[in-house]
Amino acid sequence: MENKTIDRHLGNFNIAGFTYWEGCMTIADLKVGSQLRLVRERENRFDPNAVAIYFNEHKLGFIPRGENELISKLMDLGYGKIFDCRIQRISLDAHPEKQVGVVVFLKEVNEVFNN
Repeated sequence: MENKTIDRHLGNFNIAGFTYWEGCMTIADLKVGSQLRLVRERENRFDPNAVAIYFNEHKLGFIPRGENELISKLMDLGYGKIFDCRIQRISLDAHPEKQVGVVVFLKEVNEVFNN
């Protein structure tokens, strides 16, 4: 029987609002592969599906609108631990809103329930 790799990729995007939050204070510490934390912001007055992205205690920005609906719904249902969010790309020469690319993977069930 052939082993198949499971596709855990959920999506990738640039961090929205990077110039408005703490991106410039942390850019020197960010590395490709760095783990990020997703935080649901239900009370966000600009976007009812807002999901913030943090590096340690620093807010970097948000998952862009149009990319956040599924993730916000799953987080609202209590499935926030299934996401593995990582820095995929850093381009210091790009426009600040396009400097940091992020990828979101789904964790395997064993990773979620055994931690």
